[in-house]
Amino acid sequence: MHVTTIRGRKIDVGQVAFDDLRARLQGPVHVPGEVAYEEARTVWNAMIDRKPAAVVRCLGTADVIASVQFARQNDILLSIKGGGHNIAGLAVEDGALMLDMSLMRGVWVDPERRIARAQAGCLIGDVDRETQVHGLAAALGFVSETGIAGLTLGGGLGYLTRRFGWTTDTVAGMDVVTADGRLVHASREEHEDLFWGLRGGGGNFGVLTGIEYELFPVGPEVVGGVVAWPASEAPEVLEFYRNLAETAPLELTLVALMRPAPPAPWLPKEMHGEPIVAVLACHTGSPEEGEEAVAPIKSFGNPIGDVLARRSYTQMQSLLDATQPKGRRYYWKAEYLPRIEPALCEGLIEHAHRIRSRHSAITVFQLGGALNSVDEDASPVGNRDARFVLNITGSWERAEEDGANIAWAREAWADMRAFSTGGTYVNFMTQDEGRDRLEAALGEGLGRLAQVKATWDPENVFRTNRNIEPA
Repeated sequence: MHVTTIRGRKIDVGQVAFDDLRARLQGPVHVPGEVAYEEARTVWNAMIDRKPAAVVRCLGTADVIASVQFARQNDILLSIKGGGHNIAGLAVEDGALMLDMSLMRGVWVDPERRIARAQAGCLIGDVDRETQVHGLAAALGFVSETGIAGLTLGGGLGYLTRRFGWTTDTVAGMDVVTADGRLVHASREEHEDLFWGLRGGGGNFGVLTGIEYELFPVGPEVVGGVVAWPASEAPEVLEFYRNLAETAPLELTLVALMRPAPPAPWLPKEMHGEPIVAVLACHTGSPEEGEEAVAPIKSFGNPIGDVLARRSYTQMQSLLDATQPKGRRYYWKAEYLPRIEPALCEGLIEHAHRIRSRHSAITVFQLGGALNSVDEDASPVGNRDARFVLNITGSWERAEEDGANIAWAREAWADMRAFSTGGTYVNFMTQDEGRDRLEAALGEGLGRLAQVKATWDPENVFRTNRNIEPA
């Protein structure tokens, strides 16, 4: 017997007719006590430890429709898990019926139309592998194990953002199961208001089952990787980064980061655990142009490690995976930046020296380019004045270290907010962030989102998210 509280009512979920739900589904239903249940409810951030009433592993859209209808009929909260990579753990909620989309990972590529259609359980790596067969790529994120659904619903940024904009700027259509159990297709030609809301408004309007992405000629070979220097050279490296970013072509994306050196084979053993500064670069034009563009990075200062070279695009997309494994504890703070200022660099160096965990980092990711030329209200993501995103990434292993690592991230963030545009990235928001931070992420679009919510989910069925209440 498993008793949970839903909307203030104590419910023995063993009495809820899950046998009836099983009869409607092709995929399995897992309940507490089963090994598969424990596996499904576990998400990337180990700080999240919530227990849904049951988990449905959807095998197709019909399973999603049946599950939404069942949840409404039985007044059970719904949560939706794509890749489970969201730092706030929005995929799982105590007492909810969790829809696990991870078995829906089909990708179909139309190379002539340059469109990829991907099911909502796909990870970025799934899409990259299929599109690269044709020398094409979607403008997705930069960790291959991230789910595409959450990434896209929150905006999406990665190595191709400078060339093509937010991920949502490149979406051609979406299939979604709405609160009343209907499957609808949203695009610029169909249900335009819903399409607008889905491209940044999160999971507020339904369960995403499929996404159509525009594709671009990228790869299969790019120039990318990392060059690292000892932290003692950080002032010079960050000034170099600042100047190079100002003139970099759109094909080149630059990332500056400071952290304790990981035990990577390309770094000297005596440096493992010692503070370093690094520049990660990815050039997605021709390899010849890429090598010319990154040459100044490779020749700067006295690097202690250099793996900046030609490599496959899929390898580039997974280069950071090892820095964010499932099962660590994560706490982030992020701000969009309009520029890199010398005073900002000084502050970042100061807080990098205070890092409390060998896994934590301070990262500045370059964004400026295509997104800045699009109207602010083109999608809820907005933030068209962003040219960089600062992400203060706390990462550690033991629960007893929570306090010290969270405090470090919050202190660094408090000092660095002075350099922000005032905006932030909704996908980097932790579970303790409130309405003010949602406003920082979505801005004036919140009012219009509330109207879309009133049209498509007036009873707020979908609320285990960065919730937008119906107008």
